[in-house]
Amino acid sequence: MSRIYEIEESGVFLVLEVSDEGEVFFLHCQRNPFRKGTIPEKEKSGYRLIEIEAAGEDQDDHHGSKYTGTLPGRRLKFEGLSDECNDRGRCITVIQTDPETGLMAKSILQFAGKTGVLESKTVVENRGREAVGLTYLSSFCLNGLTKQSDCPWDESAFVMVPSNSWYGEFQWKRFTLPELGMYRVFDYSTKRISYSATGTWTSSEFLPMGYVEDQVSQNGWYFSIVHNGSWHWEIGDSRNQIYLQLSGPTENENHWYKSLKPGESFESVTAAVAPTDIGFEDAAARMTSWRRFVRRKNQDNEKLPVIFNDFMNCLGGDPTAEKEYPLIDAAAEIGCEYYTIDAGWYANGSWWSRVGEWEPAEKRWPDGIGKVLSYIREKGMIPGLWLELEVMGIHCPIAQELPDNWFFMRHGKRVIDHGRYQFDFRNPEVKKFADDVIRRLVEEYGAGYIKMDYNINAGIGTEEGADSAGDGLLSHNRAYLEWLDHIFETYPELIIENCGSGGMRITDALLSRHSIQSSSDQTDYLSYAAISAAAPAAITPEQNAVWSYPLYDADAEQTAFNMVNAMLMRIHQSGHLARLSEENKELIREAIGYYKKIRCLIRQSVPFWPMGLPAFRDQRFALGAACGECAHLAIWRIDDEADETALSLKGVKRRVKSVRLVYPSGLPCEYSLDKEKQVLTVAQPKKSARLFRIEYEEEV
Repeated sequence: MSRIYEIEESGVFLVLEVSDEGEVFFLHCQRNPFRKGTIPEKEKSGYRLIEIEAAGEDQDDHHGSKYTGTLPGRRLKFEGLSDECNDRGRCITVIQTDPETGLMAKSILQFAGKTGVLESKTVVENRGREAVGLTYLSSFCLNGLTKQSDCPWDESAFVMVPSNSWYGEFQWKRFTLPELGMYRVFDYSTKRISYSATGTWTSSEFLPMGYVEDQVSQNGWYFSIVHNGSWHWEIGDSRNQIYLQLSGPTENENHWYKSLKPGESFESVTAAVAPTDIGFEDAAARMTSWRRFVRRKNQDNEKLPVIFNDFMNCLGGDPTAEKEYPLIDAAAEIGCEYYTIDAGWYANGSWWSRVGEWEPAEKRWPDGIGKVLSYIREKGMIPGLWLELEVMGIHCPIAQELPDNWFFMRHGKRVIDHGRYQFDFRNPEVKKFADDVIRRLVEEYGAGYIKMDYNINAGIGTEEGADSAGDGLLSHNRAYLEWLDHIFETYPELIIENCGSGGMRITDALLSRHSIQSSSDQTDYLSYAAISAAAPAAITPEQNAVWSYPLYDADAEQTAFNMVNAMLMRIHQSGHLARLSEENKELIREAIGYYKKIRCLIRQSVPFWPMGLPAFRDQRFALGAACGECAHLAIWRIDDEADETALSLKGVKRRVKSVRLVYPSGLPCEYSLDKEKQVLTVAQPKKSARLFRIEYEEEV
């Protein structure tokens, strides 16, 4: 008789079955109980818990490029299951072994507190006598995504893919499977829908996340690959159903190969999965709770200070002491609490390919940069500096003095991208060099904030001391995270912003360490609104830094629009503040003043979108942020021809008692609330943004 393991935790139901032959099938992972009989016995072979592919092994399936029928994955036999609690929550561990290679595989299914999010990873150990060459290892496998639907899977399922680009981050797109070319043509096919990233710019095309749903049953899964390097996910069909598989780097997609010698073990990257049975917003709320649960505890995400940065629509990488002093005065006057000097502080002239020494440029700071940073503190703000520490310019004076093993190497040559070499953080000397730079900026110059930028993609990885370029990259990725952990332990009050030409490395691996993320380099405030309003689907609002950068000749509506873009997240103030009109300065002061009153609520809020997730070229959209005390709703109108719009407030999840405009208080806006229908109607000018506060009815 087969054995069934049914696990319920934090509203999530898991079902595992061990067959008479010792095969382990993962039958269910959802927020509703498993319905027996939904999976025919003959199809359970397509529900394996793990897929592992090794060099020299068969892939015993008519698979195309899909990761099904893998060996030794299909040979694994059940050895045991443990059900324990640790400091993070309940943890299920399933152990399987391959009798031919001696490979032991542990599937670790960790419930993250009470968030309803499941973390999944695979650890393999070679207990055999010969090396095993790994080419694919799944972090999470689940088949039967539409098994509770009466419709064929190509009619009932859809996916949401978060496209990402420089100047165009957080753009989720919804597709049916046929729209992506995937139809049910037989019991199975060679077709898959797959997305990957290779290199160090983890999110330059897509976020390492996604969502898939059976729209008939509303069973859905929001997933994130928790890794700061190469990743891969795919949806394919097998045994009359569709599956979801998540992994880190692979050989086929990412040039990853790992030779696992006898006695060695290897751990996959972690995947986080939020099941839902009521739709995307519910899953996004659960992921928001999970992100708060797993990240490093820090004061920045409690206090949410207002940050001024001198780059955007301002100094643009050309700072000098003479330019900074008026901006410092203006930033302090409007209520900023941190002041960051962005790129260029270390160079007397052109600097792109010369970065790497990180010493102040004498021509820019004739009295020393320390004097300027001290002045920032005198004005009641904490100073910050820009840094791009993971690279060194190819024309940096010390670059040729350093040994090759400090850098990524391929084919016997240093890897070069966009005029920079990539440091290899597996090298202890590189970590020591980086430690010394941070120490100098913090202890000698007095910086309390570092904008850690990253402007290259180092490609498939490094061959130095690795089984493959992808293996070298993965080891470097993990070494960099270890270095970050060390820096935050050394300087617990230091804020380090995660930036990669804006949002080119948005990943939950980095955001479990960094307290703040650059959302974009977008310079047009109208285009930025669609980025800002969509961002909370992938990042907590208190970690999402949004530029507010009114031009010096902006009118009142343009200034208010800039501020609303940022007010439900983290304000990254910029622009030539000293040259703004008094009317615009007052609008900024008003916005920052209200922000400081509600930032304690922002850190608790969960997002909702009354008009759906926004996208570029949308002419009207909205973002809500709800917490226990109240909710806020930002509404943007670009060039939409309708003077007014009606928005359902069902996303608040509470009965609404009243709505009032809270910013900007002095610009035109008409609105009314239909309490019976829970609908808010708003009329506002073109190219305007408004922020409302929503009060709840008392619960009986």
